[in-house]
Amino acid sequence: MAIINTSFGTIRYWSIHDADALAKYANNRKIWINLRDGFPFPYTIEHAREFLAMVAQQNPVTFFAIATPEEVIGGIGLTINTDVHRFTAELGYWLAEPYWGKGIMSESVTRFVGFAFEHFGLVRIYAEPYATNAASCRVLRKAGFELEGRMRSSVIKDGQILDQFLYAKINQQNPI
Repeated sequence: MAIINTSFGTIRYWSIHDADALAKYANNRKIWINLRDGFPFPYTIEHAREFLAMVAQQNPVTFFAIATPEEVIGGIGLTINTDVHRFTAELGYWLAEPYWGKGIMSESVTRFVGFAFEHFGLVRIYAEPYATNAASCRVLRKAGFELEGRMRSSVIKDGQILDQFLYAKINQQNPI
C-alpha cells in the first residue's frame, strides 16, 4: 500500500515479498560504506528476512520501502527520539546504485519529510551523513535541510575515523 506517490513509483510499507530485491540491492559495499554498521555487509537474504520481520512488528511503522512499480529499490525511515527529544527524529535512507543520480532520493526525502512532519507530529527532523558522503549532503540541501554543523571525529566506519555533518529541517507548522 502506497503512503506517498512519486514520479518514479511509491514510498510504501515493506512487504515480505520484498526480500529478494532488498537482498539484491542492499548487498553493495558502496551503499554500506555510507550507512551505520547496523546495516550489514555482505547483505544476505537472511538479513532481508530479519529486517522485514522487524519492520512488521513496528508500532508505529517508521521504516518504509522506496519502490518502482516493479520492485523495491531502497529504503527511508525515521528513528523517533524519546524524553525531551520526543518531537525530534533522525532520518535515514539508502537507494540502489542503478538508481543513483536520477533525482529519486531528493524527491523521496522531500516527500517523506512532509509526510513525517504531518503523520508523526514532529517539530524537527535531522540527518547525520558522513562528511565523505557528498551525494547525501546534496540530497538533504535539495530537500530543504540546513547545515547546522560539523561533528569532528564522531564515528568510526570501516576502520576510519570520520567527521559527520548535522543537517536539520524544522516543521514550519509547529504541531505543539
